Amino acid sequence: MLRTGYSLFIRISSFALACILGAGALSGCEKDDICVDGDTPLLIIKFLDDENPDNAKNVNQLRVLGLGKDEAVDTFLDRSTLDSIAIPLQPGETQTTFILIQDSEDEEEMEIGNPDTVRFDYATREVFISRACGFVAQYENLESELQQGSENWIRNIEVENTSVQNLDSTHVSIFH
Repeated sequence: MLRTGYSLFIRISSFALACILGAGALSGCEKDDICVDGDTPLLIIKFLDDENPDNAKNVNQLRVLGLGKDEAVDTFLDRSTLDSIAIPLQPGETQTTFILIQDSEDEEEMEIGNPDTVRFDYATREVFISRACGFVAQYENLESELQQGSENWIRNIEVENTSVQNLDSTHVSIFH
């Protein structure tokens, strides 16, 4: 009987120890975090009237393509008439070039409209947000360059904020 009691004690003790260790292991885990603030910011561009710089001015049938890309940027409705847009920069690069097409439309699968090419140069900085979100890219030292052409619809570009860290303000003003 002593031996049976001892065997039962060992089983109960082993079970209790396993429960304590299991509870300790589970209590070290946290609930899954939800990432709320974990998106890499987009570049905010505002279109302004070249003749009256305090007034916003729509761009008709605007299409934005990344240089060498076949698809339009998908952060706004393609071929929309807008006075501002938000577009993505390439986080692993030091520059991103876009073709901004005014009055864009397809004619027999050929793009027609007035394209202007704009390059943005920047430094990328990786910022840790949280365990749930991980790292996001932020951009510093933003500069722009308009490729000059004979029929440019863009007259001037001004960088308003050289740091792209959020979506709270305009980063670039384009006058047309």
